[in-house]
Amino acid sequence: MTMQYPRESLASEPPALTPDYKSTILRSPKRPLIGLDPTISELSGPVYGRESVLPTDSDLTRQHSGEPLGERIIVSGRVMDEDGRPLPNTLLEIWQANAAGRYVHKVDQHDAPLDPNFVGGGRCATDSEGRYRFYTVKPGAYPWGNHPNAWRPNHIHFSLFGPSYLTRLVTQMYFPGDPLLDLDPIFLGTPPKARERLISKFSIDVTEPDFALGYVFDIVLRGSAATPMEG
Repeated sequence: MTMQYPRESLASEPPALTPDYKSTILRSPKRPLIGLDPTISELSGPVYGRESVLPTDSDLTRQHSGEPLGERIIVSGRVMDEDGRPLPNTLLEIWQANAAGRYVHKVDQHDAPLDPNFVGGGRCATDSEGRYRFYTVKPGAYPWGNHPNAWRPNHIHFSLFGPSYLTRLVTQMYFPGDPLLDLDPIFLGTPPKARERLISKFSIDVTEPDFALGYVFDIVLRGSAATPMEG
């Protein structure tokens, strides 16, 4: 597994063991990893793109009969390779809590309301310039039991499939100015120089008048400027 990403990409990744993030104590490897050369299947496939996407999948505010509660936002950006070249037809999937900080999942028993008009999942494919765009609501913070009075910052989970398994990325996007970032072991587990790559930027150009605030989150799949993986 350690050979699947260039060394400069690995320098951006959080260590497998981050003691303040308690679940890593149980799931991190107990022995050194063994490097394996990539196989043909890892270098060449699979490919997922527009055939996996429905027209309504990228607008999480219009997936039900009514509109969800919360602050409407637009999340947009570009997906690029290590050389800054756009990656077209790349499948992106997102999932998130609702505006009250609650996931639609039986494991989530947070004492916050579910929204019948918000499931919290969407997908889209990048265009010819590697651009993507989601309409959603800003997710709320929620308690997570890692330590006393622990709260996760507002965040959106991203999953991307590039042109091969080696360009698979699962990460989280945060919001600028969130005071919980300085208290979050998951965010702080990322090397300091790479943390800013996980924080979106407010954009008045992406913002749509009288409708939704806009945020930009560019994603780089490999290389020294790679977007860090996060659990």
